[in-house]
Amino acid sequence: MSAIRRMAGNSAFIAKASRAPSSYVRSTQAFSRLQQQRSISVSRQSMDAKRVATASSYNTQRYNSSASKVTKPASSSSSTSASPSTFARTAETTPQSTAANTKTTEDGPEGNNEIEVGELGTSLFNSSEGYEDHQWSTSFQGMAIAPFEQRIIDVLLAPVAENEIEIKPDGLLYLPEIKYRRILNRAFGPGGWGLVPRGAHSVSGRNLSREYALICLGRFISQARGEQEFFDQSGLATATEGCKSNALVRCCKDLGIASELWDPAFISQFKAKYCSEEWMTHAVKGNKKRLWRLKSRSFDYPWVKK
Repeated sequence: MSAIRRMAGNSAFIAKASRAPSSYVRSTQAFSRLQQQRSISVSRQSMDAKRVATASSYNTQRYNSSASKVTKPASSSSSTSASPSTFARTAETTPQSTAANTKTTEDGPEGNNEIEVGELGTSLFNSSEGYEDHQWSTSFQGMAIAPFEQRIIDVLLAPVAENEIEIKPDGLLYLPEIKYRRILNRAFGPGGWGLVPRGAHSVSGRNLSREYALICLGRFISQARGEQEFFDQSGLATATEGCKSNALVRCCKDLGIASELWDPAFISQFKAKYCSEEWMTHAVKGNKKRLWRLKSRSFDYPWVKK
């Protein structure tokens, strides 16, 4: 019996010993695969860091080369009448900046349609765009250093003409955007003012927005974010223009242009004198709604009075 037990013990020992090498080999292989994965991850991080460094170096060199072409105007009076050679702008975008674009998915008539929002923003905004030696995408140069001359102040603060005010169906008073541009042109002259993008376009659902700064006679005046709704990809170009116009109206508030439109007392008096609110019926849907209009105007189709 003892001999049999010794033989059984030897057999178990031999079997255990025979399994040990295969287990060791498997653990060694797993450790080797883990090391390879770590090595690949480190190499990828190193490549990404090199790409970022290359992009930064390229942008810096490009901006320096464009800035070296700038000719500073001689300092004279406070008015900034500069020749076209005074300004140097770079309009191209780098491949690295395009690679960082983001995508937003929009549900269209066919289902899910991808809108290249990042590419749109990159193509319309260049972070190296400069004005003389100042970066107007971030600069606040000339802010609140002194009032404008009296002639300009009189134009900006002139009372808004009541016959130019419009009203939306929801009762909101507004001045058409082109009126603000005409006032700025009378005050500063064409070319004496401008809107500068302060960032790329951003999309939230079907709302497109972008931040702009208003610059007048080489001085920072105000900054605001404009927004515009869009319904499909084909309307993005129009939405970008609407964004800019909306930002201009908001920036002009700091100059006091048409400030009456934000005055509750003026709004109440104007509505009582020039506006009318009526129940109207949608000719197609049949629903009723209270809408505002100027007394000198009539409602357009599909709103009819029944």
